[in-house]
Amino acid sequence: MTATLATESLAAGYQTDTFKTKGGKEVVITAIKHASLRIQYDGLEIQVDPVVKFAPETDYAKFPKADIILVTHEHFDHFDRDAIAALKKDSTQVIANPAVQKMLGFGTAMANGESRTIGKVLTLDAVPAYNTTAGRTQFHPKGRDNGYVLTLDGLRIYIAGDTEDIPEMAKLKDIDVAFLPCNQPYTMTPEQVAKAAKIIKPKVLFPYHYSETPIKRVVELLADTAIDVRIRNYR
Repeated sequence: MTATLATESLAAGYQTDTFKTKGGKEVVITAIKHASLRIQYDGLEIQVDPVVKFAPETDYAKFPKADIILVTHEHFDHFDRDAIAALKKDSTQVIANPAVQKMLGFGTAMANGESRTIGKVLTLDAVPAYNTTAGRTQFHPKGRDNGYVLTLDGLRIYIAGDTEDIPEMAKLKDIDVAFLPCNQPYTMTPEQVAKAAKIIKPKVLFPYHYSETPIKRVVELLADTAIDVRIRNYR
């Protein structure tokens, strides 16, 4: 996997990173905010946890309609009906954990451990995402929420959702790009993110969902590894 930082931004000022697949095609990942990101591949538009109101407010009418919308769980900073409505077209596939699919009343539910092949280009795996720290398990109970692993022409992207450094991460293999959340008490501390990254061993790590966390601490903790830690606008 060859990764090339795209220093140019979109017109709206979003940061982008471009990666090459095994077949030489480009995957462009756009940092929208917090837990919201856009993935483009070979004409495919994927939106992950799109949210309008969570600051800064996002006008999704300015984005192309999505072919696929992924929702990890029901919290307001991940699940937003207005954002989904703005991005949806007749052929859009909305994929979510079972709780969100039930709330929406449409779309496809994927539970932890399920896999789907979408078209000829995307393999999607739903993986666990939950809290383990005593007194915090109510935020993201085990078995309810999703993380996702996307495989695009051999390029494997892990979007962890809201989780701590759970044992199931040891089962993730050949991850090229990882998104790990970093804001206790809801997700992980910088130390937990570093621990998780050393288990997963992605080539590139984006700490995300970090709010006011001193996120450069993750860079410091992983300075002695080969992991390329990239800080983007995922506050």
